[in-house]
Order: sequence, then C-alpha cells, then structure tokens
Amino acid sequence: MKRLFLGLLFLVQLVVFSHGKCLATPPNIVLFLADDQGWGDLGIHGNTNLKTPRIDSLAKEGAALENFFVCPVCSPTRAELLTGRYHARCGVRDVSLGGERLNLDERTMADIFRAAGYRTGLFGKWHNGTQWPYHPLARGFEEFYGYTSGHWGTYFDAPMDHNGKTVRGNGYMTDDLTTHAIGFITEKHKSKSPFFCMVSFNTPHSPMQVPDAYWNRFEKKELIQKGSKLEDPRFTRAALAMVENIDDNVGRILDVLNTLKIENNTIVVYLSDNGPNGDRFNGPWKGRKGSLDEGGIRSPCFVRFPAKIPPGKRIPQVVGAIDILPTLARLCDIPHNPQKPMDGVSISPLLSGNNPAWPQRILFTHWAGKTSVRTDTYRLDPTQNLYDITLDPGQKRDITLQNSATHQELIEALDSWKKQVGIPMTKDDRPFPVGYREMPNTTLPARDGRPKGGVVRSAPAPNDSFFANWSRKTDAITWDVEIANAGQYEATLFMTQKKEDAGARVELSLGDQKCETVLNRPHDPPLRGMENDRSPRRAGESYVKDFVAVPLGRLSLEKCRGLLQLRALEIPGTGVADVKSLELRFLSTKGTE
Repeated sequence: MKRLFLGLLFLVQLVVFSHGKCLATPPNIVLFLADDQGWGDLGIHGNTNLKTPRIDSLAKEGAALENFFVCPVCSPTRAELLTGRYHARCGVRDVSLGGERLNLDERTMADIFRAAGYRTGLFGKWHNGTQWPYHPLARGFEEFYGYTSGHWGTYFDAPMDHNGKTVRGNGYMTDDLTTHAIGFITEKHKSKSPFFCMVSFNTPHSPMQVPDAYWNRFEKKELIQKGSKLEDPRFTRAALAMVENIDDNVGRILDVLNTLKIENNTIVVYLSDNGPNGDRFNGPWKGRKGSLDEGGIRSPCFVRFPAKIPPGKRIPQVVGAIDILPTLARLCDIPHNPQKPMDGVSISPLLSGNNPAWPQRILFTHWAGKTSVRTDTYRLDPTQNLYDITLDPGQKRDITLQNSATHQELIEALDSWKKQVGIPMTKDDRPFPVGYREMPNTTLPARDGRPKGGVVRSAPAPNDSFFANWSRKTDAITWDVEIANAGQYEATLFMTQKKEDAGARVELSLGDQKCETVLNRPHDPPLRGMENDRSPRRAGESYVKDFVAVPLGRLSLEKCRGLLQLRALEIPGTGVADVKSLELRFLSTKGTE
C-alpha cells in the first residue's frame, strides 16, 4: 500500500511540475498596453525599419491573435479592455473634458482579480478618470504609478501620480514605469501572492521624445517600409525609436519573470490601444489612429502562457479588446459572474484547443458618431460600404452590389446593436466629484475646467493644457463639481505669475461660499518640452512649465452640486496668472475640526 501511495504521489508531482504545464498556484498576469503603436510597428509584422525581438518572442512562444481589434482612440479601448463591454455601455464619450470617465457602476478587470486574491498594480497611463472614485485606486488597483490624463506634455522627469500623490518621475517615463512595475512584481512574488500587473506604456504617443541612445539609431536611418505620401519621415523615425525602447522594457520585465522562475506560470498579454499615430507602414491595411477602417482599429495582440498555450499558435478568428477580460478570468479559473450584459467572450478554447468549432462573430466599433462592423471575412465601413478584407485588405473595392444579402444582414445587425448599447449616446452631464475621505485631495485640472471671457487654453487639446490670458474682471474659470461630504475644504491654486502682475486679488466661490486671497507669488518659468522633442509638436498639443502652489483659503461647503468659480476682483497689472489646476483638500466633516 505504501509503495502504491508513493507511486501515486510521484505521478501527481510529475503532472503538476513537469515543464510547468500544470498550475500549482494561480497564474500571474502581466498585461502590456502600448499607446498609439500600430499593427505595423513590429518586426514580426514585416517592418524591417526596426527590431522588436522581445515583443515578437511573445507571438513565437505563445499565440498571435491575427485579427484583433480595438477602438480608434485611447479611452474607449481602455474601457472595453477593463470591462469586457463596449465603451458606449460604459459612459466613455470623449478623450477629455470628463467624457473619458468610466461609469462608476462598471466592474473592472482589476476589481475581479483583486476580489479573487490577486495583488493589483497599474503602471502608466490610465485615461478613464482622475478624481476619486474614478481614480485607478478606486477601480480595483491597489498600486498606481503613472498619470490619469489622455497624454502628457513631457516624458523626462515628468510629474507623476503615485497612489494619489504628485511626485517627480525619474528619467524617461517608459523606463521609469517599467522600473516601478518590476518592483511591484518582485515584491508580490516574495509575498507568495498572485499578481495582476498592468503596464500601460505612454509611447509612441506624442510628444515624440525618446532617449539619445534610441534616437541615434534612427535619426538618419533610411526608411525601407513606408506609409502614404503624407508620411513625415522624422515623426516616423521618432515613433520607431520609441517602439524599440518599449521592446527593451518589455524584455526587462520578461527577464525578471525568468529570474524569479515564474515565466511558465505567468500570462503575458501585449496589445496597443489604436492604430498608428502617423502615416507610416501599417501593412496592407487602410486607416490610422482615429479611423474606423481596418488600419485604425487593428492592433497586435500576443498571449504567452506556457502552462496552457502551445508556442506558435495562430488565431485567425476576429477577436476584440472586449474579449481579454473574460479570457483571462477563464485561464485563471476565476469566477466571473457579470451583473451586466457582457459583450466579450472567453477565447481560451481557441488559445489552448486544437481548432475547436467556433461560431461566426460580429464585432462593432463606434466612435464620434460613426460605426464600422467586422466579421471574419467582411468589413462594413462607416459609410456602409462593404469590403471582403480577406481579398481586399486595403478596402479598395466596394462589393455591396455583389453581396446584397450580406450587406443587408450587417446593416440590420448594426441597427440592432445600436439600440442595445444606447447609440446615439446621451449628453454627458456628470459633474466632477470632490470630497471623498478615501482620497481627501481632489485635483481639478485645467483639462476639466471651462474658461470664460478671454481665458484660453494653452493649446486646443485639453489633456495637458493650462489656462492663460486671464486678464479681466469679467474672465472666469469654472468647474462643474459635486461635493460628496459637507465640511471644511482648503483650496490651493497651481499657477505661474509674471512679476508685474503680482498683487492680483482673486475669489473662489461655490454658491454663497467664498474665499479671497491676493496672488503675490511671482513665478514665471519658461515653457519647456521642445528641448526633448525629436519631431515638431503637432498643432493642438501644449508645452509645459513648472507651476507653484498658492493657498487660496478655506470654504465651508454643503453636500451639493454647483459651479466652482475662480475670478479676479482686482488686477493691478496687465494680467492675473496662468492656471494649471485647483486642488480642494477635504479637512473635516462639517461641525467638527
């Protein structure tokens, strides 16, 4: 009997530990998300202008999702990735001005994995809300280092959010994010906890900044694979240099997984959030970032999991960002019982099975009032032209007349889908929340404010802008806010001011509650960022500068919704100040000190 028991024990150990093919502990997850990297920005997809061996290795050692689709811009893709639901269901209407926020009743991937005992960390760009409870720390992540905006104005020693507090980054942002992610992975491995680590890189999104070591490889490089006649070679070279930097940072994390001997029990996923942010090589596909055509929403996606996915696996079926959450939950055997309709499905049978039967699917992509439809064979574009993508990847021949039945079927499916998810979407009327005990400091950036009178943004794109040209008493800056808890609030303004404008007296008000102060802190640093740009900054993107914090006073606020307004009462000079943000700190519940 003893020999039989030992024999059975040996077999169990063999099954569990042999080659890491069976799971002794819950698998870890590393989810890489690049920003504005196109399908064609990888060596494995035929681009000979650059080398991406570490990212390519994920496809060779795991599965390549050959027809994987996201949204044409950042925030909707992130919402779909996090929830497994189309972004139109989740409240995401825009990429700024509050429209990028993920509805508070949505359950995120981080929520689900944290509830299952995983340690959760996000390193990089969030872009689904800034103030609590939209902040990453309120959406399932216990560790956050990055920024919540749509884009950032500088990538070197940049201001960063570390668990709700502003800190100064260390060096080039993509390298810095990776260093923090490695620290998280190492720490959680030592604690024997499974981890979900999302590494949301900021590149190759503009500004086109990259360290010298990478730029020197490309500054004078002849481009072999090219895009359209509109291609800006210098912009392309900068983008490719940034992608090679991403590749090295992916490699740093893969090396850590190997060093810790957890590579076999770690699921690694790599994708981008939309098509390329420039006219450069993107395979045979039509479209770039912002487009609902094939090239604007087709993304690389590779999944490596040695315990369950054979190397070199190819998945030809259409798959979307909405499928990542249910797939990871299934691969990790985590119960996922959504209380809302799920649009994504688990593709784990495709990843680990031998060509299982798979039903035909229809994927929908909506943005800016337009929608396109994709099946395994066809694309219905936003103008409702029909293309056979398998034969015509460049969408050059409309085949509607020859395929009227298919065309009508997809039109009907589209109409039905719009009704289900609520398109057209209603106007966004959500205020910006202030005064939560979980995060007493609430930042109200210029991005979320509205200028009045002569006040203007430093650039048309709101994300990393500041308010300028505040020079008249009739000017104002407002924020639509909702106070979550009645009590005392301390207000701080982040501003710059010319020496000749010192002494301006300003008022901050909400309803009948007001505080006044004199702005007497001359601080007029130059704009910066251009010194690190490898390609001229595109119209609409602001440069940055260093702002100082100036106390405005205290307000006693009731629980309410209203218009928080900043205006000038006296202007002794020619202007008042430039404003980056306003911070309200919740000090105490009303009636207590």
